[in-house]
Amino acid sequence: MTLYTVAEPEFLRLVLPNAEMEVLGEGFRWLEGPVWFADTKTLLFSDIPNNRVMRWCEGGISVFSVRSDFANGHARDLQGRLISCLHGTGSITRRELNGSTTVLAESYEGKRLNSPNDVVVKSDGSIWFTDPPYGINTDYEGGKRVAELPANVYRLEPVSGKLDVVVGDLSGPNGLCFSPDERLIYISESGLQFEPYPVQHIKAFELKGDDKSVQSGKVFHKVEPGFSDGLKADESGNIWSSAGDGVHCISPQGKLLGKILVGATVSNLTFGGRNHSRLFICAGTKLLAIYTNTRGVVWP
Repeated sequence: MTLYTVAEPEFLRLVLPNAEMEVLGEGFRWLEGPVWFADTKTLLFSDIPNNRVMRWCEGGISVFSVRSDFANGHARDLQGRLISCLHGTGSITRRELNGSTTVLAESYEGKRLNSPNDVVVKSDGSIWFTDPPYGINTDYEGGKRVAELPANVYRLEPVSGKLDVVVGDLSGPNGLCFSPDERLIYISESGLQFEPYPVQHIKAFELKGDDKSVQSGKVFHKVEPGFSDGLKADESGNIWSSAGDGVHCISPQGKLLGKILVGATVSNLTFGGRNHSRLFICAGTKLLAIYTNTRGVVWP
């Protein structure tokens, strides 16, 4: 039986009491970066320490790519191509429809990117991604090396290749997502690894009129227990965030509505399935899924 914590009555309209939590796969090391392919009804997700990307469909789980350069977050662009964050090479790549790979970004102002972590594609085709040092702090999810750049959030123009810093004052930017109207971008700040009191909260930034830069951000919500890693928005603007005990649902006003308890630390999640109402959850060594009564915002 799926366990819920209800903080506000609105949460009861977003979940289904008869929908059970399903274990789709287990025996991995640390799962991340789920992305849904509606046209093929498949989910791709990263098993970072095992250096591979996995594929799930109703028939089961298989290996999508080995020696993935410690891929983490993924997204799809407006042409349906896979955009990936690679810890191993410190790059953003695009998998072309013919199976070849194009490197979109690997440096900024002549310095290597750290370890791109999570990525989203806006409706104008621009690619926004976080670049904390998590993948270069240890050999577990990449390879140790000295950071050459601060932990920035970037915006990439896919045609020109122009790369700009949109947020540069976060100690550990991690997951990110847009509000349904794309007027806000939410960014999880997970803090610096190995710090005794890391800064950990979700911040919200309003986009400026040019849709290419942001206003000063504000603290939107603090997840407890644990911290927010990956997060996604639903059609009503609620934010569904990973947490130390499962998945937390947060209103557009930053109020906790409720929790889906999974008994493990969740790293990331995404909506998919029919009508984008199935929530896929990366919970440590397991891939989980549960049907909800809301629909996620999924591009394209």
